Amino acid sequence: MIDKIKQLMEVKRQAEQIKRELENTTIQVSDISGIKIVINGAQKFQSVEIAESLVNAGNRERLESDLLKSINAAIAKSQNAAAQKMKELTGLNIPGL
Repeated sequence: MIDKIKQLMEVKRQAEQIKRELENTTIQVSDISGIKIVINGAQKFQSVEIAESLVNAGNRERLESDLLKSINAAIAKSQNAAAQKMKELTGLNIPGL
């Protein structure tokens, strides 16, 4: 029983460590020309930059579509960073985390 408690405490400690590391991990996505998104490993957006040329182009639908693609790419990269960090610290490979 005591060993199980120790294991749970260790898992909790590792989870807290992963959370801190992910919050300090910055991921920058510039896959779409003129749009740059910065997100951290905890999936909190830090900034969104849109080039003036895209804003003035007058093609709102294209801008919205490109922005959505960039946001989804940023989230995917953040999820991959989280999964890699989890795998490094725990040796577990948990898809989607």
